[in-house]
Amino acid sequence: MTSEDRGAAGPYIEYDNLPVLHAREKDLPLLHPYGTMEVDGRYVTPGGGRLTVRTDGKHLQITLDHLGCPAQLTPEKTALFERLGLAAEGHCLHAGCRHHAAAAGAVLRSFQLRTGSIDLTAFVRATLAIELGDERPVDMLLKDAEALAGPMRRADPPAEEGQEEAGQIR
Repeated sequence: MTSEDRGAAGPYIEYDNLPVLHAREKDLPLLHPYGTMEVDGRYVTPGGGRLTVRTDGKHLQITLDHLGCPAQLTPEKTALFERLGLAAEGHCLHAGCRHHAAAAGAVLRSFQLRTGSIDLTAFVRATLAIELGDERPVDMLLKDAEALAGPMRRADPPAEEGQEEAGQIR
Protein backbone atom coordinates (compact mmCIF):
# COMPACT_ATOMS: atom_id res chain seq x y z
CA MET A 1 0.00 0.00 0.00
CA THR A 2 1.40 3.42 -0.92
CA SER A 3 0.03 6.82 -0.10
CA GLU A 4 -0.07 10.06 -2.00
CA ASP A 5 -0.89 13.51 -0.68
CA ARG A 6 -3.48 15.48 -2.65
CA GLY A 7 -3.55 18.60 -0.55
CA ALA A 8 -6.54 19.33 1.68
CA ALA A 9 -8.45 16.25 0.50
CA GLY A 10 -5.54 13.80 0.99
CA PRO A 11 -3.86 11.59 1.98
CA TYR A 12 -4.89 8.99 -0.58
CA ILE A 13 -3.80 5.35 -0.51
CA GLU A 14 -3.52 2.68 -3.22
CA TYR A 15 -5.85 -0.25 -2.58
CA ASP A 16 -5.40 -3.62 -4.30
CA ASN A 17 -4.35 -2.02 -7.61
CA LEU A 18 -7.49 0.15 -7.72
CA PRO A 19 -7.44 3.94 -7.98
CA VAL A 20 -6.29 5.62 -4.82
CA LEU A 21 -8.71 5.89 -1.90
CA HIS A 22 -8.92 8.42 0.87
CA ALA A 23 -7.29 7.17 4.07
CA ARG A 24 -10.67 6.79 5.79
CA GLU A 25 -11.91 4.56 2.91
CA LYS A 26 -9.06 2.02 2.99
CA ASP A 27 -10.95 -0.28 5.37
CA LEU A 28 -14.16 -0.39 3.31
CA PRO A 29 -15.12 -3.90 2.21
CA LEU A 30 -14.51 -4.80 -1.43
CA LEU A 31 -17.87 -5.51 -3.07
CA HIS A 32 -18.00 -8.75 -5.01
CA PRO A 33 -20.79 -9.26 -7.60
CA TYR A 34 -21.85 -12.47 -5.86
CA GLY A 35 -21.02 -11.41 -2.32
CA THR A 36 -23.33 -10.24 0.40
CA MET A 37 -24.33 -6.62 0.71
CA GLU A 38 -26.15 -4.76 3.43
CA VAL A 39 -28.44 -1.76 3.21
CA ASP A 40 -26.88 1.21 4.97
CA GLY A 41 -23.43 0.08 3.87
CA ARG A 42 -20.50 1.55 1.98
CA TYR A 43 -18.25 -0.50 -0.29
CA VAL A 44 -15.37 -0.28 -2.75
CA THR A 45 -16.37 -1.67 -6.15
CA PRO A 46 -14.12 -3.80 -8.37
CA GLY A 47 -13.96 -0.88 -10.82
CA GLY A 48 -12.56 1.48 -8.20
CA GLY A 49 -15.78 3.24 -7.21
CA ARG A 50 -17.35 3.75 -3.81
CA LEU A 51 -20.91 2.47 -3.56
CA THR A 52 -23.17 3.60 -0.72
CA VAL A 53 -26.64 2.17 -0.04
CA ARG A 54 -29.00 3.98 2.33
CA THR A 55 -32.66 3.58 3.21
CA ASP A 56 -34.85 6.60 2.52
CA GLY A 57 -38.46 5.69 3.37
CA LYS A 58 -40.00 4.09 0.29
CA HIS A 59 -36.71 4.19 -1.61
CA LEU A 60 -33.16 2.97 -1.39
CA GLN A 61 -30.67 5.72 -2.12
CA ILE A 62 -27.73 4.27 -4.03
CA THR A 63 -24.74 6.50 -4.66
CA LEU A 64 -21.71 5.54 -6.70
CA ASP A 65 -18.68 7.77 -7.04
CA HIS A 66 -15.66 7.22 -9.23
CA LEU A 67 -13.37 9.94 -7.95
CA GLY A 68 -9.85 9.32 -9.18
CA CYS A 69 -10.92 6.72 -11.76
CA PRO A 70 -11.05 8.24 -15.27
CA ALA A 71 -11.67 4.82 -16.86
CA GLN A 72 -15.18 4.90 -15.35
CA LEU A 73 -15.95 8.40 -16.64
CA THR A 74 -16.19 7.64 -20.37
CA PRO A 75 -19.22 8.82 -22.37
CA GLU A 76 -20.19 5.19 -23.05
CA LYS A 77 -20.28 4.28 -19.37
CA THR A 78 -22.05 7.52 -18.50
CA ALA A 79 -24.78 6.63 -21.03
CA LEU A 80 -25.10 3.14 -19.50
CA PHE A 81 -25.44 4.59 -16.00
CA GLU A 82 -28.13 6.97 -17.30
CA ARG A 83 -30.02 4.00 -18.78
CA LEU A 84 -29.75 2.21 -15.43
CA GLY A 85 -31.26 5.30 -13.80
CA LEU A 86 -34.12 5.17 -16.31
CA ALA A 87 -34.83 1.57 -15.32
CA ALA A 88 -35.16 2.59 -11.67
CA GLU A 89 -37.23 5.63 -12.65
CA GLY A 90 -39.63 3.44 -14.67
CA HIS A 91 -40.54 1.41 -11.61
CA CYS A 92 -41.14 4.62 -9.67
CA LEU A 93 -43.37 6.00 -12.45
CA HIS A 94 -45.38 2.78 -12.33
CA ALA A 95 -45.77 3.18 -8.55
CA GLY A 96 -46.86 6.82 -8.88
CA CYS A 97 -43.80 8.63 -7.53
CA ARG A 98 -41.72 10.90 -9.71
CA HIS A 99 -38.03 11.62 -9.45
CA HIS A 100 -35.02 11.54 -11.73
CA ALA A 101 -31.71 9.72 -11.50
CA ALA A 102 -29.06 12.25 -10.60
CA ALA A 103 -25.56 12.55 -12.00
CA ALA A 104 -23.09 15.24 -11.04
CA GLY A 105 -20.63 15.49 -13.89
CA ALA A 106 -20.58 11.68 -14.15
CA VAL A 107 -18.25 11.46 -11.12
CA LEU A 108 -21.07 11.05 -8.60
CA ARG A 109 -24.02 8.97 -9.67
CA SER A 110 -27.11 8.75 -7.51
CA PHE A 111 -30.13 6.49 -7.93
CA GLN A 112 -33.40 6.13 -6.06
CA LEU A 113 -34.61 2.56 -6.19
CA ARG A 114 -38.17 1.98 -5.00
CA THR A 115 -38.26 -0.64 -2.27
CA GLY A 116 -39.81 -3.82 -3.62
CA SER A 117 -39.24 -2.97 -7.30
CA ILE A 118 -35.85 -4.03 -8.67
CA ASP A 119 -33.96 -6.40 -6.41
CA LEU A 120 -31.09 -4.48 -4.79
CA THR A 121 -28.59 -7.21 -5.62
CA ALA A 122 -29.61 -7.21 -9.30
CA PHE A 123 -29.34 -3.41 -9.43
CA VAL A 124 -25.89 -3.40 -7.83
CA ARG A 125 -24.72 -6.21 -10.11
CA ALA A 126 -25.81 -4.07 -13.06
CA THR A 127 -23.68 -1.17 -11.77
CA LEU A 128 -20.71 -3.49 -11.43
CA ALA A 129 -21.32 -4.85 -14.94
CA ILE A 130 -21.26 -1.28 -16.29
CA GLU A 131 -17.87 -0.73 -14.66
CA LEU A 132 -16.65 -3.75 -16.66
CA GLY A 133 -18.33 -2.53 -19.88
CA ASP A 134 -21.21 -5.02 -19.97
CA GLU A 135 -24.57 -3.47 -20.85
CA ARG A 136 -26.70 -6.65 -20.86
CA PRO A 137 -27.89 -6.39 -17.22
CA VAL A 138 -28.89 -2.76 -17.81
CA ASP A 139 -30.83 -3.72 -20.93
CA MET A 140 -32.73 -6.42 -19.02
CA LEU A 141 -33.65 -4.04 -16.18
CA LEU A 142 -34.72 -1.36 -18.65
CA LYS A 143 -36.93 -3.81 -20.57
CA ASP A 144 -38.59 -4.85 -17.30
CA ALA A 145 -39.26 -1.20 -16.44
CA GLU A 146 -40.69 -0.53 -19.90
CA ALA A 147 -43.04 -3.49 -19.51
CA LEU A 148 -44.49 -1.72 -16.47
CA ALA A 149 -44.35 1.97 -17.38
CA GLY A 150 -44.10 2.05 -21.17
CA PRO A 151 -41.25 3.43 -23.27
CA MET A 152 -38.68 5.36 -21.28
CA ARG A 153 -36.68 8.25 -22.66
CA ARG A 154 -33.10 7.34 -23.41
CA ALA A 155 -30.04 9.50 -23.00
CA ASP A 156 -28.64 8.26 -26.35
CA PRO A 157 -28.68 10.78 -29.21
CA PRO A 158 -31.55 10.27 -31.67
CA ALA A 159 -30.88 8.03 -34.68
CA GLU A 160 -29.70 9.77 -37.82
CA GLU A 161 -31.98 9.81 -40.84
CA GLY A 162 -31.86 6.60 -42.79
CA GLN A 163 -30.97 4.47 -39.77
CA GLU A 164 -33.42 1.94 -38.49
CA GLU A 165 -35.26 3.27 -35.45
CA ALA A 166 -36.66 -0.04 -34.25
CA GLY A 167 -35.95 -0.45 -30.58
CA GLN A 168 -35.21 3.23 -30.03
CA ILE A 169 -36.57 4.49 -26.74
CA ARG A 170 -37.39 8.13 -26.38
